[in-house]
Amino acid sequence: MQKKKPAKVPVHGPQHAKQVRIIGGQWKRSTLPVLEALGLRPTPDRVRETVFNWINHLRDGEWAAAQVLDLFSGSGALGFEAASRGAQNVLMIDSNSAVVRQLDSIKAKLNAANVTVQRGDAVASAQSLALRGQRFDLVFLDPPYQQDFLSKALPLCAGLLKEDGLVYAESGLPLTFEGEEVPEWMAAWEVVRADKAGMVYYHLLKLRLKN
Repeated sequence: MQKKKPAKVPVHGPQHAKQVRIIGGQWKRSTLPVLEALGLRPTPDRVRETVFNWINHLRDGEWAAAQVLDLFSGSGALGFEAASRGAQNVLMIDSNSAVVRQLDSIKAKLNAANVTVQRGDAVASAQSLALRGQRFDLVFLDPPYQQDFLSKALPLCAGLLKEDGLVYAESGLPLTFEGEEVPEWMAAWEVVRADKAGMVYYHLLKLRLKN
């Protein structure tokens, strides 16, 4: 009797999409290529659709005056989505040179005059922007999950937001905590909206009102 061949085991882990698409706005249905860079994991289309529905509701659909910061830009899916919907300015920052070159290429292809692309360390850039007094209506935080970037970057966002500003945070764990279990880096933040898709937890946050 012929022996069955052993099942092949994938050695590279789960395969992520090689491209994502813009959901709404002037560049709706435009595709964005995704580099196979270390830690690059674009926000899925259906998650972005949900998130931008949340944001539209909370902002009453008003994008024209929005100042947006995309700190760990990666594929650019979040930043270009905001730009497509009419944000006044979107500052996209990433530390990977190849990623930055691709973001510049996409910006040129879309003729996205409201997008600025910079290469830089996200945490250092956030500190510098806060010191310069730059403030944003919306900050996207979608860092690599395993390197504890969220706990370092989120506290800095308190000095980067305008009044009633929002932070979108994506992570491998929920950011909802009970009582005294709240970590110090989350203490200043209130979870406005939260959901899960597969292994991805995504949240909209705002600063807690001070007594």
